[in-house]
Amino acid sequence: MMFFYNVLSGKKEKFKPLKGKLVRFYTCGPTVYDYAHVGNLRTYVFDDLLRRTLKYDGYKVRQVMNITDVDDKIIKRAQKERKSIKGISVPYTRAFFDDIKKLNIEKAEVYPKATEHIQEMLSLISKLIKKGVAYKGKDGSIYFDISRFKKYGKLSRLQKREIKVGARIEADEYNKEEAQDFVLWKAKKPGEPSWKSRLGQGRPGWHIECSAMSMKYLGASFDIHTGAVDLLFPHHENEIAQAEAATGKKFVNYWLEGEHLLINGQKMSKSLKNFFTLRDIEARGFNPLSFKYFTFSTHYRKKLNFTWDGLVSAENALNKLVNTMAGLYSIKKEKLSPLTSRKVAAYKKDFMESVNDDLNIPKALNVLWRIVKDRDIPPISKKELAYNFDEIFGFGLKNVKPRKTIVPLKIAKLVSQREKFRTNKQFIQADALRKEVKALGYRIEDTESGPRIINGNN
Repeated sequence: MMFFYNVLSGKKEKFKPLKGKLVRFYTCGPTVYDYAHVGNLRTYVFDDLLRRTLKYDGYKVRQVMNITDVDDKIIKRAQKERKSIKGISVPYTRAFFDDIKKLNIEKAEVYPKATEHIQEMLSLISKLIKKGVAYKGKDGSIYFDISRFKKYGKLSRLQKREIKVGARIEADEYNKEEAQDFVLWKAKKPGEPSWKSRLGQGRPGWHIECSAMSMKYLGASFDIHTGAVDLLFPHHENEIAQAEAATGKKFVNYWLEGEHLLINGQKMSKSLKNFFTLRDIEARGFNPLSFKYFTFSTHYRKKLNFTWDGLVSAENALNKLVNTMAGLYSIKKEKLSPLTSRKVAAYKKDFMESVNDDLNIPKALNVLWRIVKDRDIPPISKKELAYNFDEIFGFGLKNVKPRKTIVPLKIAKLVSQREKFRTNKQFIQADALRKEVKALGYRIEDTESGPRIINGNN
């Protein structure tokens, strides 16, 4: 049983998909005018956790993540560098996919590009005009009349008094204080890309892109919509207005919004030039997966302050986990005692309850570390549990290269016998076996998670 905090209702709700075990969800993807900063990547890691958890729980997932390859920011960058919009969007789209690969983020089923779905956007705008909720302004652009959609503001808790009836705004991004009729189709301007249409030559507004593409691939109503919290208004609010005004149906059942990644207490953003990219992290010698581990230290609905010291701690913890997994050995799978079986079952239960409680990943990660340090759990069982839990974490623990040292069966048996002596507090016998192992060219290192066998020549 899964529970998510639904921004639409403002409370935690039991998750129930519209179509049995099929979960359809849409993710606001990158605007490809620059490299994604680590604040963006925190959101994509959160999206991946959601996807992996749904699959872990037995759901079939159909995820759509858009690629915004035409908007105000891309056009501005293209004009500045004297390039076409493709000259900007193509390399940064490639960079985005490089980033998610390094973070071991599973790919969505569909990555629709805005420029390849102009007709779908025009069709949706035409429907809105016919419904009487969209109109052409004096500037030739098409606007959405928010006064005609009575539920406008339900996601962002916008008060009616905050809505400026009859006022218009052409910018893609604006604040609640500027809530007014927003642009659906922007009339052609000199030096900007445009498309011919019955609505006049122009280009789509940012908000119409997501409504049109999500409904094309997921239907008029679907289960989950995710994104960063700063998209809640106006972007997600406008998506709802466009879709529901056109279809008369509820657009999305569950809205999940990821909180900001801060730097020095401020929101990380390209406009403030206070951001880092995955390339910056790699340039300082960090493994990209250490950033992923770092984001797991805090729940996705809480702000997280990015520091290099925090990243160092995350890398050390991840390295310890990886080395522990690589160092665990077992001669064969042992039958668990009733007590150990109960402990393993309790750990699994704790883990499932954590991830299914609105993706409480910090708590789930704590469960994994408790297992690693539990001396009652045999090494092979620790590995099995870690690999199973990693289906959600996505660290790729199964792909960790095995140690170069191949432990002979005789040595492994001696170490196993020594562990039994230690458990029974027969320390003289245990110490004798340690010396025997050392005489054969190996040494034993006792750790919180059990013994590691190391080649004595290393």
